[in-house]
Amino acid sequence: MSAPSVSPSNGPSANAAPVSPDRVRAEFLHAWNGYKQYAWGHDELKPLSKTHSDWYPTPLLMTPVDAFDTLLLMGLTAEPAEAKDLILSRLDFDHDMEVQHFEAVIRILGGLISAQQLDGDSGFLELAIDLADRMLAVFDSNTGMPYRFVNLKTHKARCRFTNPAEIGTCVLEYGTLSRLTGDPKYFDAAKRAMVALYHRCSRIGLVGSMIDVETGWWLVKDSHVGCGIDSYYEYLVKGATLFEDPELWAMWQNTIATVNAYVADEASGGLWYGRVNMDTGKQCATLFGALDAFFPAVLALGGDLDRAARLEDSCYKMWTLHGIEPELLDYKTMKVVSGSYHLRPEIVESAYYLYHYAGDEKYRRMGATFFNSLVERCKTDAGFAALADVRAGVKTDAMESYFLAEAMKYFYLLFAPPQAFDFEKAIFNTEAHPIWKNSSE
Repeated sequence: MSAPSVSPSNGPSANAAPVSPDRVRAEFLHAWNGYKQYAWGHDELKPLSKTHSDWYPTPLLMTPVDAFDTLLLMGLTAEPAEAKDLILSRLDFDHDMEVQHFEAVIRILGGLISAQQLDGDSGFLELAIDLADRMLAVFDSNTGMPYRFVNLKTHKARCRFTNPAEIGTCVLEYGTLSRLTGDPKYFDAAKRAMVALYHRCSRIGLVGSMIDVETGWWLVKDSHVGCGIDSYYEYLVKGATLFEDPELWAMWQNTIATVNAYVADEASGGLWYGRVNMDTGKQCATLFGALDAFFPAVLALGGDLDRAARLEDSCYKMWTLHGIEPELLDYKTMKVVSGSYHLRPEIVESAYYLYHYAGDEKYRRMGATFFNSLVERCKTDAGFAALADVRAGVKTDAMESYFLAEAMKYFYLLFAPPQAFDFEKAIFNTEAHPIWKNSSE
């Protein structure tokens, strides 16, 4: 029997404030202008100290590249023009430095591909090709599954111990690059890695949390939908949809059936997804967190609206427990395990997907709760700051680029009229960069 559906009417009184696309755009611009004033030309803003941070010795313009399509989708003009000029004049990958392949793919490669499709300037595509060509060496392992790091100058790859998310989260970006260039090498490498991972699942069909890409042996056998596995599931269904690929679709259907059979858990009056041993399916922990909150969106995209709705209700309970979601919760005891909040977008993403598919205003009411909590507790003079612990509310000096790429984009799309963006024409990568299903769009 299904648990009663959550009615998103509780929470702090400040959450009664109405939310509109104009209000979301205004708060986005507050954060963007803080970046522009204090961190222009660098990767990210530090919103408390009003300085900047860079991931690597040379900045890769994480925030401008990540936020560019959000600027366009919000209907802005001056800001995307400035960002475009900065990217095309200063972004350069010819540096003797090592980058994390996964993050470079979802944030930078995905951002450049989306920028090219939305803006049309071939300069974005040229940068995307250059970056991809510098990173392809990560796939030169015995199994075809990628190493974690690669040097952009020497193309030397390293770190054989990785996870399903970092292996399986690149087929959208590389596959689209193959469509745009006519060169199949990008899609072939990314899909081969995903298939290699899929065929190393356990006898009951689950993957673990860490694998050796040289031997194909599992090093950590915990299976779940959270950090380290999450976007592998996402890219199975999104890759199948974007490329109309029957092999990926069959892999997705087999995988989700197994995950629902072993990882899904009825507890605390609702549906959750816990942690189990990949070989036996035996539960080893009742943990769920902010990153896991992407899963309702994936379930909805895969056609399972009932589970998607029930899981989003559970996510809402997690959010309202302390007025904002923690990084990790024990859903059986409803006690916080890790109390930090990193401006995560996943719970908003799921509300947007469910609003699109179900058309229920309940998901906009949920979104209003999320948005008002965020503004009330995370806004600073220069932008928005992560929280060290949602129970205490102390801010930390970080505003990751995905806050502008994902969280604010999904808030805007949730409250904008449906005709503002044609959901069915695009697939969002895991960093919320829209990629057209028809590459000629």
